[in-house]
Amino acid sequence: MAAVQANVTTGVQANTKTSAKPVRPLANFPPSVWGTRFLSFSLDKSEFERYAMAMEKPKEDLRNLIVDPKMDSNEKLGLIYSVHRLGLTYIFLEEIESQLDKLFNEFSLQDYEDVDLYTISINFQVFRHLGYKLACDVFNKFKDVSSGTFKESITSDVRGMLGLYESAQLRIRGEKILDEASVFIEGKLKSVVNTLECNLAQQVKQSLKRPFHQGMPIVEARLYFSNYEEECSSHDSLFKLAKLHFKYLELQQKEELRIVTKWYKDMRFQEDTPYVRDRVPEIYLWILGLYFEPHYSLARIIATKITLFLLILDDTYDAYATIDEIRLLTYAINKWDISAMEQIPEYIRPFYKVLINEYAEIEKKMAKEGRANTVIASKEAFQDIARGHLEEAEWTNSGYVASFPDYMKNGLITSGYNLISKSALVGMGDNVGEDALAWYESHPKPLQASELISRLQDDVMTYQFERERGQSATSVDAYIKTYGVSEKKAIDELKSMIENAWKDINEGCLKPRQVPMDLLAIILNLARMIDVIYRYDDGFTFQGSTMKEYINILFVDSLPV
Repeated sequence: MAAVQANVTTGVQANTKTSAKPVRPLANFPPSVWGTRFLSFSLDKSEFERYAMAMEKPKEDLRNLIVDPKMDSNEKLGLIYSVHRLGLTYIFLEEIESQLDKLFNEFSLQDYEDVDLYTISINFQVFRHLGYKLACDVFNKFKDVSSGTFKESITSDVRGMLGLYESAQLRIRGEKILDEASVFIEGKLKSVVNTLECNLAQQVKQSLKRPFHQGMPIVEARLYFSNYEEECSSHDSLFKLAKLHFKYLELQQKEELRIVTKWYKDMRFQEDTPYVRDRVPEIYLWILGLYFEPHYSLARIIATKITLFLLILDDTYDAYATIDEIRLLTYAINKWDISAMEQIPEYIRPFYKVLINEYAEIEKKMAKEGRANTVIASKEAFQDIARGHLEEAEWTNSGYVASFPDYMKNGLITSGYNLISKSALVGMGDNVGEDALAWYESHPKPLQASELISRLQDDVMTYQFERERGQSATSVDAYIKTYGVSEKKAIDELKSMIENAWKDINEGCLKPRQVPMDLLAIILNLARMIDVIYRYDDGFTFQGSTMKEYINILFVDSLPV
């Protein structure tokens, strides 16, 4: 930190006025594929309210079903599973937890002796997704005692294998049977997927592409509704509520997207900083992945604005500014005062002014509710990331490749994770008190794991592009340099670290929890969104097929009601 601060001070004294035109590390990012199409949306408030009212009857009917004492336990767990997959858990959380408390306390391994693989898998997922540590021993009976491998008989049960594969994604460290199941079942499903028909074929393809546990919750809910017709229509109230709920969310989220798109346009960011990636819908989608529930509307809008600030900062440092300009801008961000604007390059002054003013407005609004501390935490995280970017810029400027531990220490900051996660807390209301913020500040294990996924998954997909541009080395380069391994070995090791990090997040979400699940969900969902965006390519910079598909599903192709 001291070295960074020294560079900042030096930067302020540097004379950047030179007759030569500066050489800029331009990236020539592709333009937005969406243009201004989301500006034209107009929310019909009466229609919005009609959907809200129409949900009340199926809500009550479904609530009664969930607590029905006459329903068989396996049937009830199957119903709760569908409720969860459809994104409806938050509506019935109290009822669901009361039922799961009872069923979990009554659990006996003997009760599962005659139960099929699919049913056991569904039950296992329900308990694990809702925080109950059901033992993975429930799957022992599907292994051959003498060989120690899975019984060949399960390979004829595709639905059962699919359930076991999804269950394996919820494993924690030390659960060897689920480690083995993940590898074994994935191979088996890949070998049969092209022989399957109808919904089952689509279910397997989707799971192999991205298991539910690692997907974006609201999109996974829509895909479940499309691919699991039998499960969704098994109860009329479930089917009706799901359709109305999707439509209600769609209207609200389109309005939120319109609001942030208009704000971005009104702030003239594209005119003032044209070198920046134009990715407003993608950033909103990213934040929507953290929480889709209606009551977090304000939180989504605030977090989207701050993440757009982060994008402008990131692209200014990486794809436009010279090293002297980076030093000056970092100094100004750390001073955080409008008086520092005179010391920074003219092209970035409009951004700096909006940054200071917008944060001041958010802080003023939150102070009225006694929640200014979350805004201050976000602001400090923004300053941290500016210093981290300067550190990387100094490395690039001097041709230095950091050791892997040094890279990771700084890289976890420059990933933007800390800023996004803390900014996501700003508008969450009563869920974020002093204790919750202190827990975040203590840097707990699940947070560390999610940060690691954020940094490494990004690097594994972008390191070649960064090399071509002559930018700072990524974790791939740092690992190769530090441990003297091949590029393939480095990537394999980083992927193994990512896999273990997922296990740590899974464990951190199990009861007893230190903080409410709504706060842990941000940590879990940030890791999920990193997987969505970077599993197959750099889907953010180059607007890959996944983000396009998701934006179309949520904001373009309306679900018929």
